[in-house]
Amino acid sequence: MSDSRPVLGVGMVGYAFMGRVHSHAWRNAGAFFDLPVRPRMVALAGRSRDQAEAAARTLGWDSAETDYKRLIDRDDIHIIDICTPGDSHAEIAIAALAAGKHVICEKPLANTVAEADAMAQAARAAATAGVRAMVAFNYRRVPAVALARQLIAAGRIGTIRHVRAQYLQDWIIDPDFPLVWRLQKDKAGSGALGDIGAHIIDTAQYLTGQHLTGVSALTHTFITERPLPQTSTGLTAQAAAGEQPERGTVTVDDAALFFGRLDGGALATFEATRFATGRKNALRIEINGSAGSLAFDFEAMNDLWLYETSQDQAGFRRILVTEGDHPYAGAWWPPGHGLGYDHAFVHEITDFLTAVAAGVDPTPGFDDGAQVQRVLAAVERSAAQDSAWTTP
Repeated sequence: MSDSRPVLGVGMVGYAFMGRVHSHAWRNAGAFFDLPVRPRMVALAGRSRDQAEAAARTLGWDSAETDYKRLIDRDDIHIIDICTPGDSHAEIAIAALAAGKHVICEKPLANTVAEADAMAQAARAAATAGVRAMVAFNYRRVPAVALARQLIAAGRIGTIRHVRAQYLQDWIIDPDFPLVWRLQKDKAGSGALGDIGAHIIDTAQYLTGQHLTGVSALTHTFITERPLPQTSTGLTAQAAAGEQPERGTVTVDDAALFFGRLDGGALATFEATRFATGRKNALRIEINGSAGSLAFDFEAMNDLWLYETSQDQAGFRRILVTEGDHPYAGAWWPPGHGLGYDHAFVHEITDFLTAVAAGVDPTPGFDDGAQVQRVLAAVERSAAQDSAWTTP
């Protein structure tokens, strides 16, 4: 059977943790969703030829390059997927957009506000020529989170008064865990704040439809020196052998706490830490309104908890978000058969390709990513100024 849909070639930069999950999404989006185009996994790029070629074979890419510029130069590549540390996002994205390539970029958008603003400006200019850009805040695409947004937009919990958001992990509690790139400011931009705090900022703003107008913050680094890594991949690493391996300085925050005010009048509190012992990937958010509340925890990602004053409930009721009419869920399994972390990325790629094919800007766009970057910068400035009230 012939397939008349246009083919869009994809080039991905980076192939570690995010590269693996993005590859899974590119492979599977068309198997579960009726895409208007056919994505083709043309090539991935990495610095090491041997490692890039091995990753391409394992992850399902047709070929490998050792320079992202080669991806941009190729006529058979129409989309650039950026899965690298934040210090290279701006360079790659701006070059790709200028060359007429659509771009999807991992979060946070950049390491600085200046970089993020430059990327947003490049995306706006490219959009006039039909070139699209999106920042990859994948938690928006969790069915329970998307359903929560629908319920809030429909007025089910009334006027928003409180937002409580946490992102809790524990993968670096061992003081001998090596000094990987996520613990170096020149590569990561910030620590828990940018890596996971960016997610809860975006999730809170996405759900409420409101933006943060000011923050007061604390940040802290619990372990200031760590052994240098011998090997690292994703969120795992191994220090060099020996009783006293060479150590380096941690230059990012281990934890960030802040409160703020949203432009609709709601009060919000945020906590992002990689030192919450026993918490593996607990993105939690609770929103209290005048007519009810919603609560979500990613460690139970198929559950959404709803309380409505109009229902005379004694407490929250659980919604298992796996029904066919729930966001995204109908494309997958029968009701009650839960989804996982990887599915949100499939939804993300599906939405991105749908927007590109329709000739509209996908969301969240680079302007949204830059707005989150301004909040991150305001948190850092506030923490450096004894928690002074700071506007993004």
